[in-house]
Amino acid sequence: MTDMAKLAYEDFQPGQTFSLGPKHVTAKEIFEFAREFDPQPMHIDEAAGRASILGGLAASGWHTSAMFMRMMCDAYLLDTASEGAPGIDFMEWKKPVLAGDTLSGRSIVLESRPMRSRPGMGIVKFRHEVENQRGELVCLGENATMIRMRLAVETPA
Repeated sequence: MTDMAKLAYEDFQPGQTFSLGPKHVTAKEIFEFAREFDPQPMHIDEAAGRASILGGLAASGWHTSAMFMRMMCDAYLLDTASEGAPGIDFMEWKKPVLAGDTLSGRSIVLESRPMRSRPGMGIVKFRHEVENQRGELVCLGENATMIRMRLAVETPA
């Protein structure tokens, strides 16, 4: 993709919404992620998941965040002149994500401002909401992303 096709800082306005997903969650991917990164019983054993307060084989919160990140990349981030994020303000896992769930949601632009320390770049702050197929909020977060301004995108480095 060329830089000309990318969304620049100026393309993000408060209130603008980007749809995320859908993303179907399988038991296999829950097992694989958990074995590698979070091998707690409720993430790697179906019976242990059912016996836990989570009520079934559940994705790790970290896995939920990773799936959200992929949905965000697919929805808009990979077509954005993003220079990364300075961190996240918060990420909350509100309900368990269980094998068989289908996730979808939205990223909402809360505000944007030019960066004083980096001319040609701006900060866009987002609120992210991810729900399961029942419309239940499973993940909520906010973060800022550094995005190049249009002139910086169109001018070769």
